[in-house]
Amino acid sequence: MRAVVQRVRRAAVNVGERAVAQIGPGLMIFVGVGRDDGEGEVGWMAEKIAHLRVFEDVEGRMDRSLLEVGGEALVVSQFTLYGDVRKGRRPDFTAAARPAEAEPMYQRFVRDLRGRGVPVQSGVFGARMLVELENDGPVTLLLETPDRRYQSLSGPRTED
Repeated sequence: MRAVVQRVRRAAVNVGERAVAQIGPGLMIFVGVGRDDGEGEVGWMAEKIAHLRVFEDVEGRMDRSLLEVGGEALVVSQFTLYGDVRKGRRPDFTAAARPAEAEPMYQRFVRDLRGRGVPVQSGVFGARMLVELENDGPVTLLLETPDRRYQSLSGPRTED
C-alpha cells in the first residue's frame, strides 16, 4: 500500500460540479492499493498516518501527530501511485490492485483511520475528481508499507 501524505491548511474534493468533501487543517492522503495488499497493510498504514509527527510543536519542530493537533484527514483513492514508468513513456499499472479488490481495502483504510479517532472525509472511489488543497509547509511524504518478504527476517512490525 502506498500513500502520499500532505500537511494542509485546507483541502476539498469535487466530483463534477458537486462538492463531496472538504477539511480544514490536517492531512490530505492519496492512497494506492497494491495487488498483494491485505488487511495487515491497511492497518499498518492507518496506524502510521494517525501517529505521524508532521505538525509543529511550540518550538516549531515537527513533533505532533494528527491526533494531537485535532486535525482532519481527507482520503482519496489513487491507483496511479502504482504507475511504473521505468520503461517506455506510458505508465504500467499492473502492480495496482484491480478495482474490485482495491475498493474494499480503500474503504477499510478510511474506517481504520476513523477507528483511531481521526475525523475523516473521503473522495469517491473510481470517480474522476477535482482535488484542491493548500499545502502547509510544504510538507509532503511518501509512505509505503513494509515488504512482506522481509517481515520474517525482521520480526513483527513495530512503530517508529
